[in-house]
Amino acid sequence: MGFENGGMSSLEDLIDKAGGCAVIDGGFATQLESHGASINDPLWSALCLIKDPDLIKKVHLEYLEAGADILVTSSYQATIPGFLSRGLSLEEGQSLLKKSVKLAVEARDKFWDAKGSVPGNSYNRALVAASIGSYGAYLADGSEYSGCYGPEVNLDKLKDFHRRRLQVLVEAGPDLLAFETIPNKLEAQACAELLEEENIQIPSWICFSSVDGENAPSGESFMECLDVLNKSEKVTAVGINCAPPHFVESLVCKFKQLTTKAIVVYPNSGEIWDGRAKKWLPSKCFGDDKFEIVATRWRDSGAKLIGGCCRTTPATIRAISKALKERS
Repeated sequence: MGFENGGMSSLEDLIDKAGGCAVIDGGFATQLESHGASINDPLWSALCLIKDPDLIKKVHLEYLEAGADILVTSSYQATIPGFLSRGLSLEEGQSLLKKSVKLAVEARDKFWDAKGSVPGNSYNRALVAASIGSYGAYLADGSEYSGCYGPEVNLDKLKDFHRRRLQVLVEAGPDLLAFETIPNKLEAQACAELLEEENIQIPSWICFSSVDGENAPSGESFMECLDVLNKSEKVTAVGINCAPPHFVESLVCKFKQLTTKAIVVYPNSGEIWDGRAKKWLPSKCFGDDKFEIVATRWRDSGAKLIGGCCRTTPATIRAISKALKERS
């Protein structure tokens, strides 16, 4: 799996090949729903791993076609405790985690076999990023947007929560790891220490959410949060995901001052998710044409990886890819 030169340089190679800024795919659950999948469930898009794996592959292929250089797997909400609570065995849970990587790798290989040898094609051989959602994502109570895990959740508990899933996903052979919607410094530290303890040899990014455009959801400054990640050689890139897009430009500028690591951003469309009511609230939303304009601004501000999160679609990614490839 991965590139011949393996290890940490595969992500840097891809960024270079993409002209200095690579494209990540977009909203996964959004796209599954548009094909008629029902994901109103604590397992969210991970439910499709059980019920409709072919649909997962189809969505991956749609994003590759749209120009994504990186596919993020459908494992964001897929956790061992989550699967166990649904009555699956440990073995079944682990097998579904591996399947999330396998489906993305199969989609990538199928796409590259078809397109890679076509003269003048505008695609790069995509990398597969195994998604690791935050502890709050598993709780499914909106706490990935508040960072309030309560006093009983300490560093060791967070490491224990993430450890087995991390091991299983890495065994499945992704090209990199994507820790997503991390809401506080404690969990960022847990993820970084875990990469060290498990001696992970593939690149990783750690992305925070932000609800005010200034700080992590916990209220901690990004200076504090990035301080723990800057010390880790195992963390290749840092950034923001699933925050409103109008926060992104100023956050990229802020991160640029706080870290020398590659900066990754994949915001949602601007609609607001009500974690308690489990629904999207209308708000000022970015259309695909707006993403096309802002993607180049984000890149020029210092972002090296750009994509979309909730409520963005292959059309969004096509617009971002087109803008970045045209003007790089």
